[in-house]
Amino acid sequence: MATRDPYQILGVSKSASEADIKKAFRSLAKKHHPDTHPGDDKAKQRFQEISGAYDILGDKDKRAQFDAGAIGADGNARGFDPRQGGGFRQGSPFGFGGGGGGGSREFHFSFDDAAESGGGSPFEDIFAGMMGGGRRAARAARGEDFSAQVTISLAEAVAGGTRRVVMQNGEQIDVKIPIGVRDGQTIRVKGRGGAGRGGGPNGDVLLQIAVAAHPFIARDGNDLRMDLPVTLKEAVAGGKVPVPTLTGTLALTVPAGSNTGSTLRLKGKGVPAHGKAEAGDLYVRLVITLPEAPDAALKAFVEGWNPSYDPRARLK
Repeated sequence: MATRDPYQILGVSKSASEADIKKAFRSLAKKHHPDTHPGDDKAKQRFQEISGAYDILGDKDKRAQFDAGAIGADGNARGFDPRQGGGFRQGSPFGFGGGGGGGSREFHFSFDDAAESGGGSPFEDIFAGMMGGGRRAARAARGEDFSAQVTISLAEAVAGGTRRVVMQNGEQIDVKIPIGVRDGQTIRVKGRGGAGRGGGPNGDVLLQIAVAAHPFIARDGNDLRMDLPVTLKEAVAGGKVPVPTLTGTLALTVPAGSNTGSTLRLKGKGVPAHGKAEAGDLYVRLVITLPEAPDAALKAFVEGWNPSYDPRARLK
């Protein structure tokens, strides 16, 4: 059966640039790589076909020879018959030479996938033997790193937890969110990225953390801060006031005569201790708040009250 045109195999035009050809090959090779289709002979054949096409179009000299009609889609000179003793010979301008039976061809890729794979090309263990040879011994190569992003709540960032993340290859993994993780921080999960080749190590997962804003609690290092509305009576007379926190409601003692801006500390109620970091605190700033709807009793009380102090004395 005649070998298909390499341009058609890679889905590019004859005027395609080197970059376009490389991009098309990389996309198709990743999609049909045998490592992602174990036991699938059709995927293996398709991968070999893609590799053979790039072996020609990815090489300037071979591409020029093919375009000029000097070599065919199989990489051999026009009219060459491998059954007549024309085996492969390194250095031959057309990828073949005399001597020996069928011979074999190897596919060498010049582009560098180190940035994507974390070192080494993900195609270094590509199949050889398009004309009867075996498979080339794979050089050890580290698998590519996968990257993902997840948005968590402030409560998760403070207390830690576990999140399920879907990776580029469709795999779902559970990632442990450490206590005290910060917005913008990247978590590295070792060995859960792309599979290594030729005995090389797997890549890692790089998970970038985004922490959603909380409606009334803000983080300040390992401390937490919030404004707590209190009534006029609570501020004047003092007493126990409920405080909603990330871990539940606590009772806070408001001293009598508290003003707006008075800040109280709940020790150890911030970010829990983690690593070498000590536990943070929760700082509660009091805000005296009047009712939104008119309160006749409060109005009557205030109208009969003659303050004995000048709140603006410090401004004079």
